[in-house]
Amino acid sequence: MKKHCWLSLLTVLVLTLGCLAAAHAEIIPPYGEGQIGLAAVVMGDKLEMRKDPKDDAEVVLTLEGGDLILVTGVEGDWARVVRSDSEDAPAGWVRNDFILTDPSWFRAEGETLLHAWNDAAAPKIWKLNKDDIVPVLKTEGDWALVLLGTGVGWVFLGK
Repeated sequence: MKKHCWLSLLTVLVLTLGCLAAAHAEIIPPYGEGQIGLAAVVMGDKLEMRKDPKDDAEVVLTLEGGDLILVTGVEGDWARVVRSDSEDAPAGWVRNDFILTDPSWFRAEGETLLHAWNDAAAPKIWKLNKDDIVPVLKTEGDWALVLLGTGVGWVFLGK
């Protein structure tokens, strides 16, 4: 009977540790400046791209949370950005406070669960699929906080 209890306990322990194992993923370092500029990600729900670097300037385009843009210059609290690298892409200005410029990236190499906070016991709030790439906002120990459109989640990176 004791042997059966120990085997059951060992099985549960192995399964639990398996759930805590490192996510099959890689952290991709910042890309640095490309041909046009630095990659950036829109933070928050919406961000207005303006014609000039002023709060009351005409709105050129409304960007969505998680949109990728390229920063081509900075003037004070404003970043000159383009929506993509195509020649006819709209260009304009956005506040630096609402973008994450040249982030590191998390690429899932398999199905990866994201947690509400950096604890394996935290509720699972999202699932990344193989080859999903999301920007990293910060890392704490074996955990990375990643951006999911307009939300965030923690992924375990531990070994």
